[in-house]
Amino acid sequence: MFMQLKSLFQLMSSIMSARIEGNRTSIVDAIEGAVASAGNDVTLAEGVQEIINLQEAAAFVDTVVQPGTPITHALVRELHKIAVDGLKREGDKTPGSYRTDEVTIGGSDHVPPLAVSVQGDMSELLDFVNSPVEQSFDLLKVAIAHHRFVWIHPFGNGNGRVCRLFTYATLVSQGLSDSGMYRAVNPTAVFGSDRARYYSMLEQADTLEPNDIVQWCAYLLNGILEDMQKLNKLSDSTFVLDSLLRPSIKRGVDAGALSRQDAAVLDVVGRLTEVKASDLEAALPGSVSSRSQQIRKLVDRKLIQPIAEGKRSYQLVMAPGPLTPFIIRQLDELGFLPNILKDDFA
Repeated sequence: MFMQLKSLFQLMSSIMSARIEGNRTSIVDAIEGAVASAGNDVTLAEGVQEIINLQEAAAFVDTVVQPGTPITHALVRELHKIAVDGLKREGDKTPGSYRTDEVTIGGSDHVPPLAVSVQGDMSELLDFVNSPVEQSFDLLKVAIAHHRFVWIHPFGNGNGRVCRLFTYATLVSQGLSDSGMYRAVNPTAVFGSDRARYYSMLEQADTLEPNDIVQWCAYLLNGILEDMQKLNKLSDSTFVLDSLLRPSIKRGVDAGALSRQDAAVLDVVGRLTEVKASDLEAALPGSVSSRSQQIRKLVDRKLIQPIAEGKRSYQLVMAPGPLTPFIIRQLDELGFLPNILKDDFA
């Protein structure tokens, strides 16, 4: 269940990052797109494709970045290539390459450095990111690097999205998050709590005056602290089961998206975290073959999934799947949902 919650927060982070840039794709559409695209060659609406790209880019970080992995030009450019792949309105004419033209930032007085300076500026930034400092300064370094990346604006388009991925990669490199944890130490949720303030704080730091940089760092670090204090509750299995999962299942039943038998199965799987067919005998009465058929239907509906290919033990699917919108609604009620996602639940 811990890993399923990680998948859910990965999806939420991708939706938030896209929404910061103006993407208005609903959570339901994003979930359906993620399900449809899994292992399939399908054409998606651009807003959905943008979110799927961000999912794939974050998964790429999880695959190639480990604690101690240096952040390189090649990594940053690959994140850009994945993030803008196949997009028109939010794409870039040179995916995976630093810009060769001058750019402006809409709504900002800051004029990014000349294109001829980008390679050198990014080299300086990456040297700063990869240089060791006392551990107590790691997050301070991340905050400074996030602003400087946006300040350089190294790509023709997609800078905000790639900067947030770059920041996540930096945190993983520092050992502050890894493939076995939530993407809890991910400032996207901080920025999504107040998009206007995020842009305002970035613009204030554009002066490069020490006090303005300090104010930016305080904003980001306080936001990360508040987010981690909320997410710490999700390490409590009783809280997850009784306050999150079971109310989410009830929401699904009340909405007609889940049957009572579905609910009984999901409750057992949630309580045991991993089940075999025999564990579901009370929830799925009948013959062994009948139970196997019903389990296959639940797998096909993305409510449960094998713990590994070919295995006959099953776990919940929190995201993406039919249960996801109801879990997110419950997270909202519990105070976990950043403002940028709340319009789906007005």
